[in-house]
Amino acid sequence: MSLPILDISCLRKNLDNRTAPDKRTALDIAVQLRDICHSAGFCYIVGHGMSARHMKIAAAMQAFFGLTLAERKKLNIVNSPHFRGYTVSGNELTGGAQDWRDQLDFCDEIPAPVLRDDDPAWLNLRGPNQWPDTLPTLRPAVEAWMDGMYNIGDLLTRALAKSLGLGADYFYPYFAPKGDARLKLIRYRVPETDGSSQGVGWHHDTGFLTFIMQDEIGGLQVDIDGKIIDAKPLTIDGEDALVMNMGEMLQVATGGYLRATPHRVLSPPLGKERHSIAYFFNPRIEANLEPIPLPKELAGAAHGPQNTDPDDPVFNVVGENILKTRLRAHPDVAAKFYGII
Repeated sequence: MSLPILDISCLRKNLDNRTAPDKRTALDIAVQLRDICHSAGFCYIVGHGMSARHMKIAAAMQAFFGLTLAERKKLNIVNSPHFRGYTVSGNELTGGAQDWRDQLDFCDEIPAPVLRDDDPAWLNLRGPNQWPDTLPTLRPAVEAWMDGMYNIGDLLTRALAKSLGLGADYFYPYFAPKGDARLKLIRYRVPETDGSSQGVGWHHDTGFLTFIMQDEIGGLQVDIDGKIIDAKPLTIDGEDALVMNMGEMLQVATGGYLRATPHRVLSPPLGKERHSIAYFFNPRIEANLEPIPLPKELAGAAHGPQNTDPDDPVFNVVGENILKTRLRAHPDVAAKFYGII
């Protein structure tokens, strides 16, 4: 088995300027997207038009990971209550086990909030990024990638809304004026001693939609109804495909008609590295997602908003749902800024 492939070039032409996909072909693509999201929760996206930006951010990412460890650690994520910056390989946890990857986290550049005592802790997810002084090409490449991917996320969100029997702008209030997206530049590699096969362990994504651009080294695996599928790198007509998957916020909004699909990354062979760019298209962290009025023919296939594991609850408020995994994944940041030991 392999993941389905969706060409969104037609949507890009017919969903411009926040208009509904009123051409029949665009509507057909939107329904294909909905059916893929319901059945598999993962797919390849082609016709995305991001190849030129991909070349620039891939080069900047390679340059960052080519810096010395001392230079990279100047951006240590433990310096940031907003979970921005560099994570040393082995310092992030999934399922309580070490992930053998190092990475650099970004969100939109926003001043740190001034919180009152009664403000929710998840408001601290906003704040400034950490940028390397020695690599001026990184910031424009990151910001260009995030801008382009935000447009794709917005496009597919409107298509999904239309295919669910809603207005194309149904989800817009959750994002207005702009959502709180996150970007990770990731390198997977196994240390020569004491490493494991866990690049990142089995998990669900906590946001809305995730888009992954991976290099030629495989390792991403998806669990679809108990069947493990390798999401191998795919190139069509010279364009590297994005991998898209659902997050828990769409699971909440659709009462489980669309579900967050478990996935993991296996470590590459010893001596090899795998690079990926993971973009998380999320509503604003204050957004409280309410169940949407699904058509009767779809509502019968909705299996509830919660995960099957009762110890892994899904929260309706975006910031609360995202913070739960940030705290588990980065216990050093949790201890330093959130008083969690």
